Amino acid sequence: MILVDNKRVRFDFELLKEFEAGAELRGFEVKSLREKRGSLTGARVVVRGGEAYLVGATIQPYQSENTPESYDPERVRRLLLSRKEIAELSGADVEKGLTLVPIAWYSKGNRLKLSFALARGRKRHDKRELIKERETKRSIERTMKRR
Repeated sequence: MILVDNKRVRFDFELLKEFEAGAELRGFEVKSLREKRGSLTGARVVVRGGEAYLVGATIQPYQSENTPESYDPERVRRLLLSRKEIAELSGADVEKGLTLVPIAWYSKGNRLKLSFALARGRKRHDKRELIKERETKRSIERTMKRR
């Protein structure tokens, strides 16, 4: 079940390969995500020192009165990946024009997972083509529906 979705990522980026990871979260962050109180806009995944981190994601406090005063909603969160996956990501991240973008937080059983992808940014003209294709599909479906 998808809890928090990054809706613009499929429009702004061409997704090449998807990955799944757990994350080091605090208890109240998990509760907050289960209530869909988070945001992935502007976030990215960074590989440093043999570990992967989620940077720029916002998770609002579950209960603002009971949250520690030192809590930062945009803190850097470590992702739980195998060494093989981290090695693959660090090699791909160096390649020019590629970035790691988070797609969604979702629950898998009783665990929370982060779906992210190795992606290439789209140019403005690519986005225009995507919009044109979408509009032509819609118009074709409309005409087929009328018949």
